[in-house]
Amino acid sequence: MSGEKNRTTAGVPLGKAMRGRLTIFALAAVTLISPRPASAGRLGTDIIALFPREVGEFAYADLKKARTLPWFPQLQEQMLPDRFKQFEKFLASAGMDPNTQVEELAWGLVAETVSKGDGASAAGVPTGEQVVGVALGNYNPDSTEAYFKRQKLPTFKARNFTLYAFGGGSGATDLFFLFIDSSTVAFGHRSVLEKMVEVRSGAEEGLMRNDKFFPLINEANGSGVVWAVLNPAYTRLAMQQLAPEVGQFPEAAKLVARMQNMLINVSAGSGIDGKFQAVCASTEDDNTMAQLIQAGFLYKRYQASKDNPDLAEMLDQARVVPSGDRVILSMALSNDQMTALIKHNTFAFKM
Repeated sequence: MSGEKNRTTAGVPLGKAMRGRLTIFALAAVTLISPRPASAGRLGTDIIALFPREVGEFAYADLKKARTLPWFPQLQEQMLPDRFKQFEKFLASAGMDPNTQVEELAWGLVAETVSKGDGASAAGVPTGEQVVGVALGNYNPDSTEAYFKRQKLPTFKARNFTLYAFGGGSGATDLFFLFIDSSTVAFGHRSVLEKMVEVRSGAEEGLMRNDKFFPLINEANGSGVVWAVLNPAYTRLAMQQLAPEVGQFPEAAKLVARMQNMLINVSAGSGIDGKFQAVCASTEDDNTMAQLIQAGFLYKRYQASKDNPDLAEMLDQARVVPSGDRVILSMALSNDQMTALIKHNTFAFKM
């Protein structure tokens, strides 16, 4: 993900960490896939309603299902950034084990700053972000509260909720979490987590009031073990990260600047299936973008053919199809293919 290394503001580390934490979403960094029917991945609107209106990337992962996949532990270890490993250890010491207690995870990214771009040929992308999320599972709030009191760790109040801090509680990258109830934990950076509290109280507008973004979330909801929806700024960033080869074509910048959204869904069972849908500004843009992505895949396949033949094979199986105003990228992988890709450190991104 070459675009990541320029994102250096306070919110960036956790934004990277969450992308690393949701392991199947790693497929997005290589290719996309056409989904098989899946019953998992349906998130309740009561949870979606907790998120602030200005969320620019919204995603979900069914971790209970993901843990049944044979290659999940290896992929998780390969992708998980050190800071998030520390956060997991911290939660475990407070009586919460994310690897066993968390069954479902939903999170949103809120851009702190967006680059200006260069006018007609390119639009801005997020250059800093904060994250806010909800982890669904089974928890014991009383034991966590007792642990913080024993250790004299910092806590803060947001209305009638207690915010528990990972770190001193005053650093720009400090993470916080709070219990909404015994089955719902909210987490993230303090300002956006406090905004979630205000949304819940009715003092701030929530994501369901975002008339352009929420219908796409509703469309993606229930579409797989992992699914995600991106707004225009995050769609442009995703194109830079996931298909950097496309940027080598002069006409690509204008097309990417006009892109509207991206929908991602990944399902898993005996193998992995998933799909990226890039929403373009017009049918003409859609057809041209499909051709550029196909050319980019061919170039990437050629690069990978010697060093990572399993990746080359996967790219060879990718299918890119224009459909109305959307470009659909699809592929299917067997568990054996996924294991082979992990052995080649395909997902060990430098974050």
